[in-house]
Amino acid sequence: MSNMRGRMDVGASPGRRLGLRLKAGASAVLLGVGTVGVAFLTAVAVPGAANAAVPAPPPGFSLTWSDDFGSAAGTGVNTGTWKYDTGPGSSFGTGEIETMTNSTANVFHDGAGHLVLRALHSGSNPTSGWTSGRIETQAATFGAPPGGVVRMESSIQQPNVTTANGAGYWPAFWMLGAPLRTGTPWPTSGEIDILEDINGRSSVFGTLHCGTNPGGVCNESTGIGSGERPCPGCQTGYHTYAVEIDRSVSPEQIRWYLDGNNYFSLSANRVDATTWANAVDHPFFIIYDLAMGGGFPAAFGGGPNAATVSGGQMNIDYVAVYNKPPGGGGGGSNLAQGRPTTASSIENGSLVAPNATDGNTGTRWSSGFSDPQWIQVDLGSTRTINRVVLNWEAAYGRAFQVQTSNNGTSWTTVYSTTTGTGGVQNLAVSGSGRYVRVNGTQRATPYGYSLWEFQVFGP
Repeated sequence: MSNMRGRMDVGASPGRRLGLRLKAGASAVLLGVGTVGVAFLTAVAVPGAANAAVPAPPPGFSLTWSDDFGSAAGTGVNTGTWKYDTGPGSSFGTGEIETMTNSTANVFHDGAGHLVLRALHSGSNPTSGWTSGRIETQAATFGAPPGGVVRMESSIQQPNVTTANGAGYWPAFWMLGAPLRTGTPWPTSGEIDILEDINGRSSVFGTLHCGTNPGGVCNESTGIGSGERPCPGCQTGYHTYAVEIDRSVSPEQIRWYLDGNNYFSLSANRVDATTWANAVDHPFFIIYDLAMGGGFPAAFGGGPNAATVSGGQMNIDYVAVYNKPPGGGGGGSNLAQGRPTTASSIENGSLVAPNATDGNTGTRWSSGFSDPQWIQVDLGSTRTINRVVLNWEAAYGRAFQVQTSNNGTSWTTVYSTTTGTGGVQNLAVSGSGRYVRVNGTQRATPYGYSLWEFQVFGP
């Protein structure tokens, strides 16, 4: 548990997905199976490109969150931002055979701006003895508000293996719906697979999982997907994989991208409105993992065999989340970032109010466990504001107001709700003031109010 936390997160994710990741368009390709142990890479694949800066937002978007993995060589992940999913692959419901660990042998920074997930084998039986890594974001707040767009993007080098020595390798960059952490079952709560490849095929699959399992309107546990698409050079170099959830169009749409090229799109009218809303219209959390074996590789005739090398690794350069607000505008500058910020209370000394306006979604403010509570920012002078973005942690406000003031004592309410949803709330407002306050009057959980970021925008 992170040292930033003074409590257990509300509805902590079990870190398990319940359905097989079998993809539409799968076709059997039989690979030779040996009778003795697994081969080893004589030289571990080294990231093949210099660390790239997180790209500037696309036109009309702003950067919501990112990680460029700039930590020291040999260190594990920042557990304030990421959590390890550990345990036997058999517990994930996908037929995997590895054990996921938090060891720096399996999950580590390379010191050159990359995070590495490495699969290692021990023993002589190719169908056992594998360890690897799987991580997910602490935050489950990445999504598009009604009328907005969200883009999740990552630069990744797939394991540098081939169909000759990569049977069983299953790298993935994907998302699960935040409602999974509060009890909504898979796949009703939604899963979007941004990158999957298996068996060193130099391919990419994009998939939405939704509805009920097995079967249902989303054909589970296969899901609705792109099928196999070519990904030349994806084992030997870095490529960008992205998905956009677009709620500004009717019907809503999910689009998958490889190196900026839209290779698959899925519209909301592919399924009924309730199924789509349950699976898509909410925030998500992001996951990386490097699995070995399981249902998806098996669908293509794969699974670790005597020729499968140990030491293959998935190298991650950066991950970024970009949002476009309702109306399609760029949103202007965040007037609150770095400005003096105060609150009615704090949970502990590491969860102070300025954390919510520091531009870092790895830090947060958290209040005492009572109502009411408030957080306010001093913009320095009277400013016109037209949008407020609240990036809630798991402990969010059910009822709250956004208020403005010229003197910090007399307040005007510019937004009010009694049905707050948590996640990322992108609120259109109309008002002006030097001070902007979020005034919480009813908590959604037994804990306090907790914000990763409190952003204020104006023309």
